[in-house]
Parts: sequence; C-alpha cells; structure tokens
Amino acid sequence: MKKRFLCLSLIFALAAAQVMPVAAARKDEVQAEKANTQSKLSATESKEAELEEKKNNLLGEIDSLDQNLVQVIAQIDILKGEISDKEGAIVETKEDLAEAEADRDEQYAAMKKRIQYLYENGGSDAWAQMLLEVNSITDLLSKAEYTEKMYQFDRDELEKLRDTVQQVTDLGNQLEQEKAELEEMKQAQEDQQVNLEAALEEKKAVASDYETQIANVQAQADEYRSLIEQQNAELQRIQEEEARQAAEAKKAKEKAAKEAEAAAQRQAQQNTANTPDNNTNTNNNNTNNDVDDEDEPETPSNNGGGGNSYVPEPETPSYEEPEEEEQGGGGYSATGEAVVAYASQFIGNPYVYGGNSLTNGIDCSGFTQQVFAHFGYSISRTSDSQAGDGRGISYSQSRAGDIIVYSGHVAILTGDGGIVHASNSAPYPQGGIKYSSNALYRPYIAVRRIVD
Repeated sequence: MKKRFLCLSLIFALAAAQVMPVAAARKDEVQAEKANTQSKLSATESKEAELEEKKNNLLGEIDSLDQNLVQVIAQIDILKGEISDKEGAIVETKEDLAEAEADRDEQYAAMKKRIQYLYENGGSDAWAQMLLEVNSITDLLSKAEYTEKMYQFDRDELEKLRDTVQQVTDLGNQLEQEKAELEEMKQAQEDQQVNLEAALEEKKAVASDYETQIANVQAQADEYRSLIEQQNAELQRIQEEEARQAAEAKKAKEKAAKEAEAAAQRQAQQNTANTPDNNTNTNNNNTNNDVDDEDEPETPSNNGGGGNSYVPEPETPSYEEPEEEEQGGGGYSATGEAVVAYASQFIGNPYVYGGNSLTNGIDCSGFTQQVFAHFGYSISRTSDSQAGDGRGISYSQSRAGDIIVYSGHVAILTGDGGIVHASNSAPYPQGGIKYSSNALYRPYIAVRRIVD
C-alpha cells in the first residue's frame, strides 16, 4: 500500500516538474514575426530618412534657384531701366543732331550767299572802286583784312558745324550700340529667367513627389508600429499565461506533496492500529513494535519462552519531493514572475566570465541579458550599461523581474527581498547561478524596470 502512495507522489512531482509554458510554439512564432516586423520597420525608417534627406537637399536647391531667379529678375529690371535711359539719350541725341544739322545748313547757306555776292559784285571793278573810296592805305588794308576775316569766319563756323554734326552722329551711334548691347543682356537674362522658372517647377514637382513618398512610408511605418504593439500585447498575454500556469503548477505540486504526506501519515496510523500485541508471556519482556509495511511477511522468532515475537523488515523510505522555497507575497507582477521563474530554472549552472550560455557558463550581465532576451527584450551586455536600460525606479517601488545594479555586478530581483544572479566562478552554491535572500547585501547603484 505504501508503495502505491510512493508512486502517486512521484507521479505528481514529475507532472509538476514538467509543466511547460503555455503556447510556447505560438510564442516563438510571435517573437519571430515581431523580429521580422521590426526589421521591416527599421528598413522603412531608413527609407524615410533617406527620402527626407533627398527632399531637404532638393529644397536647398529650390531655395538656391529662387535666389538666382530673384537676382535675374532684379537684373532684368535694372537693364530695362538702363535701356529706357539709353532710349531717352538717343532721342535727345537725335534732337541735338537735327539742331546741329540745321545750324550747319543755315551757316552754309549764309556763306554761299556772301560768296555769291562777292563773286557777282566783285572782280577788278570792285577792287578799283575800293581803292577810289578809301582815304588812306590803312583804310584799304582794314577793308581787305575785314573781308579776309569774314571769309575765315565762315570757314571756321562751317568747320565747327561739321564737327558738331559728326560728334552728335557718333554719340547717336554709340548710344544705339549700347542700347543694342543692353537689349542683348536683357534677352539673355530673360532666357535665364525662363530656364530658372522651368527648373523650379520641375524641382517643386519632384519635392511634391518626395512628400507623397514620405507620407506613404510614414503610413507604412505606422502600420508596422501598430503591428509590433499587437505582437507585444500577444506576447504579454502569453507571458502572463505562462506565469499563471507556473503558479498553478506550483500550487498543484505543493498540493500533491501535502496529499502524499497526509496519505503516508494515515497509512502509518493504520499500520500502528493493526500491529499484534506480543505481551502474552507473563515475564512481559517484549514491548510493542510499530510495523510500517503491512504487506511484508512476518518472520517468527523463538525466544526460548515458547512465545512468538515479530521482527519487521526494514522500512522502505518514502520519496517526498522537496518543497520549493516559498516566495514572498504580493511582490510579483505576472510578467515579472515569469522572468523570475525562467531565470530560476538555471540555478546551479556554472559562472564563466564573458560567457553567454545559460547552461554551460555565463557571467552576471550575460545572465540578465539572456533571460530578458527570452521574453523579447533587448538590453545591454555590461552591468554598467544596464544601469541605463529600461526605466529607473526606487528600490521601494521594485518588484519581481526588475534588475538591481551594483558596482561591477547586476542581478534580477525576485520580489521577496532576494535576487537570482550569476555570482562568481566558485562551485555552486557558493558561486554560479544562484539565489541570494538579501538583495541589499551590498550598496547598489540603480534599480531599473525592463518589463512594465
């Protein structure tokens, strides 16, 4: 009978020890989907950044073109003003030319009249008359000099008029040439304006296309972020279910152990009640014996007094699963409890500095990194860096699953005032991955919450 109770205890113990996380396959699938979504999100964000950079470069080119266009338009306006001034100067020059030509023609006509008069009324008789009319040789010379001066004056005036006409004509030609040059410059600036405006329209169209692409990429990134939130929520539910099942398995294990213990006690009491009384001899030398295993045959013994006594065979020790250390109440969140439960599976495994294997050897920061990676959280590799991961909280606000960082060391808080951590290279339980009951065994630097 006792063997049957022993088997029952073993069955319950093995069943409790083999509880696996709920929907483990789905959890791995969701984590893989999440990693794929995060990869797509990163690629989308990179594409968005690339498009933003191209758009900003294009906007810089548009600004430069705008500035050039403003300068060209201003230059065109200046040239228009200069052309207008040249046209005004040309009009004035033409008027001056017309006036000079009129003066020249008038002077030329007067000179022709005087020459014609002298020729018509002059000759030898005119000189003879002049000799007869003069009173002296001085008077004669004066009249001759006057006549010469008059001729010279006409010639000088005519020469001046010719020079004036030539100067005005040259000035008019120069102004016309300058105007033509200004017109060419104006045309070149106007052509440049047309080209700049066309380039601006093209650049603005491309910029608008970039904005459309960026909007599409942002919408796609938002979809990926929403999908990641859904995947995180599903992982959260799976982790909570794992924690719930772990708690139920623990309770079932404890219940099975208690039931096995109670059954063993009841069997012991029953065996005690069924033990035969061996006080038939008058000398009362024998005492009562409790026999635990009632199914084993009794071996008779001759005590020389004719009485029978029973020597029980050695009792087979019953197997009892050692009880797990009771965790402190109220400190766990569902996810935090799952983190601690997962981390505690590796207690007893060795410590290796720089190691990354939860089974073959790992150091303190590698232990915390690998534990949280199991739940889809990425943290730094060194304890100093992990002091900046997650969200900072006070120790009084801490709960199971938070990390506590010391100088050169890091551990996972278990919620009962203790920690689970990869301690040192000494053999377990002095070292290796182990549970320590006092999280404040040394001053700490920071307490960080990785799982909210």
